[in-house]
Amino acid sequence: MLLGDRESVLLRVEGLDVAYGQAKALHEVSIELNQGEMIFVVGRNGAGKTTLLKTIAGLMKPAAGSVLFMGENIGGLRPENVARRGIAYVAQDKKVFGQLTVRDNLELAAFAAGIKLEQALDIATTVYPNFKERMNVKAGGLSGGQREILLIVRALFTSRRLLMIDEPTEGLASIVIREIFRILVDMKQEERSAIIVEQNLGIVKQLADRIYVMKEGRVIKVISNPSDKAETAGLESLL
Repeated sequence: MLLGDRESVLLRVEGLDVAYGQAKALHEVSIELNQGEMIFVVGRNGAGKTTLLKTIAGLMKPAAGSVLFMGENIGGLRPENVARRGIAYVAQDKKVFGQLTVRDNLELAAFAAGIKLEQALDIATTVYPNFKERMNVKAGGLSGGQREILLIVRALFTSRRLLMIDEPTEGLASIVIREIFRILVDMKQEERSAIIVEQNLGIVKQLADRIYVMKEGRVIKVISNPSDKAETAGLESLL
């Protein structure tokens, strides 16, 4: 099921098949993202959510189907070529350059994005003011939530067109989840285009323009109006 005006479509994934060796991970997956939308992908572990993001990011090659970004098929491109098109991917593992300081992490990302360090630091401390006191702290010494925020901030430097985030609140304390929720709210207000994998349905229902539910490598349900309780009824049972 595909939605949206073709003139405003940023990303269209159609009939995507992806396999790990002989094991098929995605089966004819189709999703669509319009300019300025924030869509969420939900499902149980092993549903294929991360594989979908990795394929869009160029880390996996499709066996069939297409990944159309701004009308161009980017399926199978190398990750660096996907990134050059303005697509940023924040992986689930929360890995930063642990031996480098927060400032160094931001400087590397700024250099890669082609923006000045001063601008990068301003973005970082606006998104998360606590970084002002942690610039000289080694990133490996940050909490899991702070590392996640650092990764999101770094991605914001490069995601000129699309930001993808995999499980941003997984395993985090409630106080940090609230910080990440605030950041996502700001992104939505700025109409940043985003695809987010998330299991916290409270966040999903409040922020999603559309929800794709996956199970065993397939999209089994598309919720086009997440604010409608009738549409989201029974969603918990699918996770």
